[in-house]
Amino acid sequence: MTQEILLAEPRGFCAGVDRAIEIVEKALVKFGAPIYVRHEIVHNTYVVNDLKQKGAIFIEDLDDVPAGATLVFSAHGVSRATHEEAEARGFRIFDATCPLVTKVHVEVAKLHKEGYEFIMIGHKGHPEVEGTMGQLDSGIHLVEDVDGVARVNPSQTDKLAVVTQTTLSVDDAAEIAAAVKARFPKIQEPKQQDICYATQNRQDAVKLMSPQVDVVIVVGSPTSSNSNRLREVAHKLGTASYMVDSAEELQPEWFDGSVRVGLTAGASAPEILVKAVIDRLKALGAVSVRKMDGIEETVKFPLPKGLRLDSTPN
Repeated sequence: MTQEILLAEPRGFCAGVDRAIEIVEKALVKFGAPIYVRHEIVHNTYVVNDLKQKGAIFIEDLDDVPAGATLVFSAHGVSRATHEEAEARGFRIFDATCPLVTKVHVEVAKLHKEGYEFIMIGHKGHPEVEGTMGQLDSGIHLVEDVDGVARVNPSQTDKLAVVTQTTLSVDDAAEIAAAVKARFPKIQEPKQQDICYATQNRQDAVKLMSPQVDVVIVVGSPTSSNSNRLREVAHKLGTASYMVDSAEELQPEWFDGSVRVGLTAGASAPEILVKAVIDRLKALGAVSVRKMDGIEETVKFPLPKGLRLDSTPN
């Protein structure tokens, strides 16, 4: 059985997730339950269930939000139409969209005014993609893979820009972006890459960890894009890899003959789940835990106005 657990650094919550959860918790304290949240605040079952117990109600349709209610937009962002409808209905709104996603929205709006069309690299149906594409009524085209690049047909190519879902595989996004650039050589690329710092750091840590271990365990929910990408990164490096939503999902046979297990967590997975996985691995025979060296993340995003607990509810 496994002798050592190797812990990836960094792992788990990023600044955008911390901020989104704090927005819901502070809104609950300041305005009282219920607080309505459009879509899961972040893609993690434990986090969502915890907030439900505290009084958050998660909805997909604004028709499910009563008049005068407090509404929080999830970390993934929403379309312009959703934002405008919520404002027209008079809800008290707090936008928990990750600032790095908002940066993409701002860039799309700015270049659209200059006459640009867009190619977006991302996964169809993901709420972040829907939110970003929903910033415009038209002129933004989704590409999910290299093959899709050949099928995309913008109405013009003189003013064309590319944007990316922030939680993609860094390597996959780069491969698709290269194909886009090859087909549209004049395409405008972001001043800074859209893949977020936390996604990049966690994938880099898994790339460093995978060759040193026999099995990689990723703590994350099935709906979490960045967690799925971490498992894929390990798999592509030839290391057996599994993603679990909780310690109960660990299967003893995964570790047959293994000496060292690598453990990481997606950006929306809390450390309490990592600790539970460590406890379960120890129960299965692991005898030591070693942290890898890694980047120390110090990014912190400010909360929206109106959530200071010492200010008067509006």
